[in-house]
Amino acid sequence: EGQLVESGGDSVQPGGSLRLSCVASGLNFPYFNMKWVRQAPGMGFEWVATIDTNDRKFYSTSAEGRFTISRDDAKNTVFLQMNDLQTSDTATYFCAAGGGVWSSEHHFIGQGTQVTVSS
Repeated sequence: EGQLVESGGDSVQPGGSLRLSCVASGLNFPYFNMKWVRQAPGMGFEWVATIDTNDRKFYSTSAEGRFTISRDDAKNTVFLQMNDLQTSDTATYFCAAGGGVWSSEHHFIGQGTQVTVSS
């Protein structure tokens, strides 16, 4: 059973930056599309970004130009560098494995890490 553990969430001011990390275990990491999704209070999952098995990157409109997804297959780790954070980015961020590149569908998902953007 695949397990994903996120870290790096914090409280920051608007315009700030954060780098989220996610370490995977129990799954054949290099063969999975990896993605970040987020969930604001009272809302459903919102897809943020995907990096596929060929290192191609896909971003939601809200993430494009501000966020960068990357992966290190040797360390079974996926990252999300987030710059110019806005209050609208406040959410719990989840790392997920599998599913299509343009959606939040997944086979495995972590427990999440909280990102709060406020002044």
